Amino acid sequence: MTFTRIAALAATTALTATAVFAQEDRTGWPESFTVGTASQGGTFFVYGAGWANLVADELGLSGGAEVTGGPMQNMALVHTGEAAFGLTTMGPAAESYAGTNPIAPGLQMTNACAMFPMYQTPFSVTVLSSTGIEDIADIPAGARIGFGPAGSSSDTYFPLMLEALGVEFERRNGGWDDLGGQLQDGLLDVIAFAAGVPIPTVSQLEVQTDVNIIEFTEAEQATIMEQFPVSAFDIPADTYSTLTAPARSVAMWNFAIANCDLPESFVYAVTDVIMSDNERMVGIHSAATETLPEHWDKNTALMWHPGAARWFTENAGATIDPATIHGAM
Repeated sequence: MTFTRIAALAATTALTATAVFAQEDRTGWPESFTVGTASQGGTFFVYGAGWANLVADELGLSGGAEVTGGPMQNMALVHTGEAAFGLTTMGPAAESYAGTNPIAPGLQMTNACAMFPMYQTPFSVTVLSSTGIEDIADIPAGARIGFGPAGSSSDTYFPLMLEALGVEFERRNGGWDDLGGQLQDGLLDVIAFAAGVPIPTVSQLEVQTDVNIIEFTEAEQATIMEQFPVSAFDIPADTYSTLTAPARSVAMWNFAIANCDLPESFVYAVTDVIMSDNERMVGIHSAATETLPEHWDKNTALMWHPGAARWFTENAGATIDPATIHGAM
């Protein structure tokens, strides 16, 4: 299991922390931390790198992001403690807890705990306008489709979704930036994205060339919702210059996760930094408009870290069942 360390880690001294955190009991706190994200060009990377730097700055620690394979690998990295924090999606989280994570089949990754809600991940399809593809039904048999990094949410669920819709394809994997380049070069016919919007790769593509962002029909959306752990979602028209109206989609919630063995006071402080300043989070990525305390109940798969559970109970009026808090029972 390998992943690339991002060189620039934010670092300050504890003297720069806020007065509240300066008085916090820091027993057992690490001097540095990493956040498992995904490939460059995707929303996980931008979002995760941003909040890692924000937390490092506010708490006076050294912290940064790791490029990874996405939600499945992040569950493994956080479970083993190779990364203190990570980003995941409810579907991969549930599979990891059940022991069906393809990275380590049979291993129940229950030492990765919920920390805070991030945003919904819409599933969307992007093609070059020159292909003439305007609907899912237009995708030709044998189309070369890029599904993102192996083991990512897109790679885990989108091939199955398209198969359920009768699409026949050749499966390709890679980082989002790389797949975007392949699409422009004619080496791919379609990219099937699962990422928070706006997706940096799509934004870059529509600056450089003409693209079509394909929405699902109502029937296609209903079929997918019947078979997969997703809900209805409309990609807002102002997300991309290409869109002239909201694009019908489906989405899955994402959560930040923490190694369950991290000190309660540390995870409480990290959660407080993120959840108490949504304006700064939105400045990192607009998907963070959904990074709000009231979405604590979107955790449907993970045990809560006790530090995070305490924050949401004290500050968001959350009623979290003690049976779902790691180590509470």
